[in-house]
Amino acid sequence: MNISRENLGDLDLCIKIEIAENDYAEKVTKKLKEYQHKATVPGFRKGMAPMGLIQRMYKPAVVGDAVQDLLSESLYKYIEDEKLEIVGSPLSNDDKTGSIDFAHATDFTFYFDAALAPQVNIDWSTVDAKLCSIKLTAKDVDAQVQDIQNRFGKFDTPEVIGEGDYVYGKAVELDKEGNEKAEGWNSFVSFPLSDMKDPEIASLFYGKKAEETVVFNAAKAFTPSQIEKNFRMDNATAKKFKSDIKVTISGSSHISPAELNEELFEKVFPGEGINDVEKFRKALSAQIEKANDEQCQLLYVSQVRKQLLDHFDAPIPEAFLKRWILSRSDKDVTAESIENEWADKYLPSLKWEFLDSALNKIKNIEPTQNDIVDYVKDILRKNDTPKEGEDDKQADERLEQAARTIAQDRKNVQQIVDKLYVDNTFALFKEQLNPEVEKVTAKEFNERANTDKEQ
Repeated sequence: MNISRENLGDLDLCIKIEIAENDYAEKVTKKLKEYQHKATVPGFRKGMAPMGLIQRMYKPAVVGDAVQDLLSESLYKYIEDEKLEIVGSPLSNDDKTGSIDFAHATDFTFYFDAALAPQVNIDWSTVDAKLCSIKLTAKDVDAQVQDIQNRFGKFDTPEVIGEGDYVYGKAVELDKEGNEKAEGWNSFVSFPLSDMKDPEIASLFYGKKAEETVVFNAAKAFTPSQIEKNFRMDNATAKKFKSDIKVTISGSSHISPAELNEELFEKVFPGEGINDVEKFRKALSAQIEKANDEQCQLLYVSQVRKQLLDHFDAPIPEAFLKRWILSRSDKDVTAESIENEWADKYLPSLKWEFLDSALNKIKNIEPTQNDIVDYVKDILRKNDTPKEGEDDKQADERLEQAARTIAQDRKNVQQIVDKLYVDNTFALFKEQLNPEVEKVTAKEFNERANTDKEQ
């Protein structure tokens, strides 16, 4: 067997594989003997049919299978041995290969088109993103305390809506005349009256019951971010939504906040021995700061990646990749649809992959299986109750086994994989860029994060 390649350009190449009869003859002979022993042929006892007859009946198919197996094995071994960083997978060049006659030919020549991955040179000097650090205020902690009190509070469904209640209902957009707008927005909505920035609008709901209606202006009642959350709109639509809406009430709920006592502290921070409000607020502050840091790192990673992509100038084997995508797609995807969606859909995605590959060459940012297991194990340990008579080593082995079982199915741990990938990417970016840290308020951070999503 002989394998060679022809470079057709900077990235495109053609791999030629020549297979001679002696490359596969032994395997074919062995398989035909197996068929001879098992075959039941009219006029002969089982296993006694002459080899000549067996060859006429089965040899073309056996040769075809043997050649195809050898072809696949040798192709990918050649790619591995030559350390070729190809994109996608090789595609058969049927024009060069021509028709294959396994019944009569003994030597075969196959051609495969392939393409090399582009060499992405990362210019860190093009990056000017700053790492945000969110200022934590007493009001932020107050809001978190209130949220926790509500979360662990007593839940009721009053017949009549009162101050601070949570309202549910069907909302429809109205036109300037106060009629339901044709083809206007409508949705099921839910919101706490405490979210409303205009107390007079909130008071319109007081004393109302199910099936009654309230009309108000959405932009006067809520901020754009509240409209996005409460009305289930995307950020851009929420910013532009200035219409009056009519809410037909379907129900309400009321939460009596839980008391700030040791029972609540233990529910929120089990086993940490928090016994007063000051310690509780301090623990909450640390928790909020950790969550804020993670959000800041996520935004920074996104901004840096986008800036690196803005300066992505490596050549891409587009013609080959379009063929490869078409070969792997379902029948609804055509060469024409790929061409039409190339710039907006396929090319950005491919650039992301090539950039990630380049980053991984600098430092491995892809989480390993052991990384995932360790993370799952830590989660299990925090919520674990030691078994009776179990020592520390036995407990660790039990948790290790449980973590490995959970981590075997990536669907179970995809969020963990994504988080570890961001953590590793952030560590790489921080090491390479030593970013300037900028203090921002929570509001300023949210505005930047929303702008980043829109880009």
